[in-house]
Amino acid sequence: MTDHNRRRLAKICVVVFCALAAACGGSLYKVKPVVQTPIAEGATGAEAGGVRVRAVPLLTDEEIQELFEANLLLAGILPVRVEMNNNSGVPIDLKKARSVVRDSEGRVWKSLSPKKAVSRILKYYAVYLYNPNSRAKFAEDFRQHALNIEAPLGEGDVRGGLLFFQTPQKESVSSPLGLILTIDKLPQNIELKLN
Repeated sequence: MTDHNRRRLAKICVVVFCALAAACGGSLYKVKPVVQTPIAEGATGAEAGGVRVRAVPLLTDEEIQELFEANLLLAGILPVRVEMNNNSGVPIDLKKARSVVRDSEGRVWKSLSPKKAVSRILKYYAVYLYNPNSRAKFAEDFRQHALNIEAPLGEGDVRGGLLFFQTPQKESVSSPLGLILTIDKLPQNIELKLN
């Protein structure tokens, strides 16, 4: 191979590499932008200690696919849309609150942070080779949908977002019955039926 052909091959490789890098520069999954809307009419609610919580599980593939372009239910993740209203008279530190879901068989579905939920999704879909910037973009877009627990919930404030729960055996979510959401370490513990 002559020097001229080697340089030509090197230029072609550089162009192909740049094209591939540009194609992999977006998010791994296309996450719909967050739109603040009132919680669905079918949401159940409970109040204790001046804190009102309303919640509804997202149990349809179509709704979840539209939001995240990935089926969280197949990955063993149940997203629950939550709305919290603080009329307790004092700010509430949501970092201390602990959420858990129990099903009709008494099995515990543990809470997942958005970061762990993203890892679970990628593991389920066997996504191992990706641009790190694409993963970071997906994780950030995904986190935007989660309930913000970093900032205290001020007196009179209303805040909404998703909480994520993993099935007990990491199996797919399949028509769960008798789901009960419990949130501890608020001014008083709150328990409400999800379905």
